[in-house]
Amino acid sequence: MANETSVIGRFAPSPTGPLHFGSLVAALGSYLDAHAQQGKWLLRIENLDPPREAPNATTSILACLEAHGLLWHEQVQYQSQHSDRYEHALATLSAAGHTYVCDCSRLAMQQASRPDCVSDCRLSKKAHGAIRLRTHTATVHYNDRLRGDISETLAATCGDFVLKRRDNFYAYQLAVVIDDAFSSVTDVVRGSDLLDNTARQCYLYDVLALPRPRYLHLPLATAENGQKLSKQNHAPAIQLNKASENLWDALCFLRHQPPASLQAAPVRELLEWAVAHWSPQLLPTQP
Repeated sequence: MANETSVIGRFAPSPTGPLHFGSLVAALGSYLDAHAQQGKWLLRIENLDPPREAPNATTSILACLEAHGLLWHEQVQYQSQHSDRYEHALATLSAAGHTYVCDCSRLAMQQASRPDCVSDCRLSKKAHGAIRLRTHTATVHYNDRLRGDISETLAATCGDFVLKRRDNFYAYQLAVVIDDAFSSVTDVVRGSDLLDNTARQCYLYDVLALPRPRYLHLPLATAENGQKLSKQNHAPAIQLNKASENLWDALCFLRHQPPASLQAAPVRELLEWAVAHWSPQLLPTQP
């Protein structure tokens, strides 16, 4: 276990719509994990892609968390305010020869026989395009607290991945690593739909000589057709007037079954029980 006085967790939703049940599961899991270790729980709004943002989504997210008693420490962070720190990281990587500019189209990348750059971008010094991180033949090893040791060879799975897009928006991989490091996040608890991003982020931590956080990927909530609950799949928004019921359902989904006497309890009582009984070993590994 990490030092109980130094654990910092976080929840980092994108403001593309209201929170749904799957979002609540991720928020609750990360909240409980941080509080069970007497740590801090931070909130970051990942608003780096304005075309995908929904009107009033951030306000809706904050209201939903507050209604469910999931209150954060410190001020809310907004990625749109962090461009200086992203540019500093890109300059550091460029100076060390870890990045290059790539003007390959998405179609060309999809049609390539391997996942990395398909042109002479690696060797040339182009002025315009996406900024990619060289992955070489790196095999990344990391541990997931639920699934154990995991290895991934990036050259075979994703190749040289984008840190800044051709449209000048910063990529998720860069922003999440820099912001988690800046906030000294020690424990990343999130949905298993983000598991395939973890090796890339670990590699970026290593290249930047930053300490990695610990990872715990929660099972995904799915619809009856097997699709994960997501905003893209039009998952229904959480009803704020059913906060206790929503928390109860989320705890049961995470296989943390509260006693029957708490089924209609206020959110504070449910959360107090859940923090006291949080155990990642109880989590299911499948949806």
